[in-house]
Amino acid sequence: MSKIAIVYWSGTGNTEAMANLVAEGVAAAGGQADLLTPELFDAGQVDQYAAFAFGCPSMGAEQLEEAEFEPMFTAVKPRLAGKTVGLFGSYGWGDGEWMRTWAADCEDTGCDLIAEPVIACGAPEGGTADACRELGRALVR
Repeated sequence: MSKIAIVYWSGTGNTEAMANLVAEGVAAAGGQADLLTPELFDAGQVDQYAAFAFGCPSMGAEQLEEAEFEPMFTAVKPRLAGKTVGLFGSYGWGDGEWMRTWAADCEDTGCDLIAEPVIACGAPEGGTADACRELGRALVR
């Protein structure tokens, strides 16, 4: 059974809802999803997982959340080279620049991004909810 880490930060609950949908996809594909917030995940845990989904909403000037998520991700990132990674997050303004920047950073690090990042404008509904579930299934394959 593939063990997948779903590490997310959520301010309004939208990115948390996305994390739960990714976990549904992991379970549907026969994997085990561990839902973790940044304070519960560190670089020492990377080798315990087959793949990773990281979720963070757009904050401020289209950037990752700076107090909890970004420091955790910066610390974990060097250990993610060659690892299977999926990204997701929500926003309420802007055009998704934070996600494009984040995806490029992951690719520069050597992460194997398995799918297009999933972005929700507000709460995940309809096609966005389906894309979250598909991301979870893809992480198990």
